[in-house]
Amino acid sequence: LARVALEWAALAPAPATDRLYTRRWPGPWVQVRGGGPDPVSDAWLASADVAGLVLDTDAALDEPFAGLTLAPPPAWAVCDGFEHEAQCAAAQVIEHVRRGEVPVALIAQDRVLVRRVRALLERAAVQLSDETGWKLSTTRAAAQLMALLRLAGPQASTQDLFDWLNAAPTPLARNDAPALWALERACRVGTLTRVDRLRRHALEPDAARAWDWCEPVLRALGGSARRPLAAWLDALRQAAQAADALTALRADDAGAQVLAALRLDDAPTGAWPPVVAQAVLGWEAFVDWVDRVLEQATFVPGAGDEPAQVVITPMGRAVLRPFAALVFPGADDRRLGALPAPHPLLSDAQCRALGLPHAGQVLRDELLAFVQLLDIARVTMLRRRTDGSEVLGDSPLVQRLAITLAARGQALTAWRDPRVATAWTATPVARSVARAAALLPNRMSASACEALRACPYRYYALYLLRLREEDELERDVDKRDYGNWLHAVLWRFHAQRPAGASQDAEVARLNALGRAVALEQSIDEAQFVPYAASFASLAPRYIEWLHARDRQGARWLRGEDKVQVRPAALGGFELYGVIDRIDAWDGPPPGRLELIDYKTGGAQALQDRVREAQEDTQLAFYAALMSPPAGTDPATGPLLSANYLALDGTRRLEAIEHRDVQASAAALVQGLAHDLSRLRAGAGLAALGVGATCEFCEVRGVCRRDDWVSDVDAQVTP
Repeated sequence: LARVALEWAALAPAPATDRLYTRRWPGPWVQVRGGGPDPVSDAWLASADVAGLVLDTDAALDEPFAGLTLAPPPAWAVCDGFEHEAQCAAAQVIEHVRRGEVPVALIAQDRVLVRRVRALLERAAVQLSDETGWKLSTTRAAAQLMALLRLAGPQASTQDLFDWLNAAPTPLARNDAPALWALERACRVGTLTRVDRLRRHALEPDAARAWDWCEPVLRALGGSARRPLAAWLDALRQAAQAADALTALRADDAGAQVLAALRLDDAPTGAWPPVVAQAVLGWEAFVDWVDRVLEQATFVPGAGDEPAQVVITPMGRAVLRPFAALVFPGADDRRLGALPAPHPLLSDAQCRALGLPHAGQVLRDELLAFVQLLDIARVTMLRRRTDGSEVLGDSPLVQRLAITLAARGQALTAWRDPRVATAWTATPVARSVARAAALLPNRMSASACEALRACPYRYYALYLLRLREEDELERDVDKRDYGNWLHAVLWRFHAQRPAGASQDAEVARLNALGRAVALEQSIDEAQFVPYAASFASLAPRYIEWLHARDRQGARWLRGEDKVQVRPAALGGFELYGVIDRIDAWDGPPPGRLELIDYKTGGAQALQDRVREAQEDTQLAFYAALMSPPAGTDPATGPLLSANYLALDGTRRLEAIEHRDVQASAAALVQGLAHDLSRLRAGAGLAALGVGATCEFCEVRGVCRRDDWVSDVDAQVTP
């Protein structure tokens, strides 16, 4: 690769700087050197036929700090970590600005750290000029264009569509939020995860209005067939135009640079038109090309109208500039004075022979630039003790400076933190209690009942305030998706099950239904592979278990049964739910019904759940749903049993029974009646803060469980 690069460089057109060698000099010249020699200007001036003067401002390499007065010596700070160093650097810059010591040079030796410092300075309304820039791909304008481009792919998701609609300043997002919400709601309700499915779906008027705006934009992209690069760029330009995005990009500093980098806004000239006409790309290759173009380009923000108080610049560009103060974060042994990384293609000796930067030259120029910066009147250098798990030390250049100062009887000045300490009075948080009698609903599901029993405050947050985070439209297939798919497969299998079929025939039919339901639900085949393998193992064991039950006299009665009931004890309050499966038994005692709840988890957790019958809400709730209607004799109700059916066993299916479930159901209804009467009377929905419920509770931050004062402190706190 190095040989190819060398040959390419030899055959490339002459660089623009070669014109300097043909220029005739009108008179004497002066060259000012700072931060090391410059090979181009040295060679240029050596060819001049007129005498000149060289002003070398650099220190001698053998005693680089000898000519510095260093009164006072630079300030030196060792910080605890990344954020501490960023805050200290920002505080020092702000202190210089406050004292009128401007402009301040902020040296970008640690680019990641300086990006954080910049954010802190912008928050303090400091006038900044950034000469380093950052990758164009990280700007908002580039992200918006890439989001639009991804919609052309064959697997474009509706999540990509909404990411673009919500991020880009589109007229739809600005002016018709109800239509946008309706379209997203339609995708969530209909499980529309792909844009191509959205095209074929019947939409309500508000959602259709939003889609009517989106569709011409997507049509402009024109699909994913291979085409010349010029055609792809033209399609992207038309899509941006249809989305009314070009005007916004042109008005934005970063947007204008994105358009220039991709040549979307100018008439192409030179060698560009034939190249883009001949290069034929597929959609993925085009997206990759655009991404690389934006990744390789650097965004440099334009200068503001007011003079900059702070200039963010590399060390080499700060040399010989009239800064009033300098702040130098990242002065550690990894970023300043360390041996540079080797060239990826050439050895150090080859770099020397070809006139390319080599390790010795880089270290020399860094030392000379560092000495130049110490001539600024007010210098502050900072480093942190660790970078993640890596321990950092003082920069070799800082150590060398400290040795020189020690020989003079001086030392680096201890940095004085200009930050103002603020004392906050402790305000303990008591256990959260909500009173929401007016918010109580007139009906309750099994999951809501379980939430109320596990922690009343959790029920308040999730079911009364509805503080729930929406799932991503496109997400990885997880065990919940597998459970929903499995319920649908088993329901369809039993609803259409013929009598007298053999075990092999029923296994084959069950597997065929699994594939059909997965296709209907648009489940990603690759992500579903482990679950499909699990189901392939489950199918013969399930059929074997089912035939054994057939021989014992069990009959599938109905499944996915939606039930509503108003127990007399609840005074008109409705319980509702969906029971996975109800089986009827022919044997004694007559009329017995069995409630079955499918579980894809392990059997041990289910056994722990039913060990204390009063702690198992779900099966007791389902049994309550089967209680006789209000006003009828309870004795007329069916005899019930209830089981969890653990489907994940490797050898056989295991049924875990909730014993005497009808008694548990009666106790549940009575307890719920008591709780509802108290809540309607104004009792609080208290956060319990104990047990496994807290460990995985999604509203733990709402009740502020981790900030509570202990019960002992609460007794003595006024």
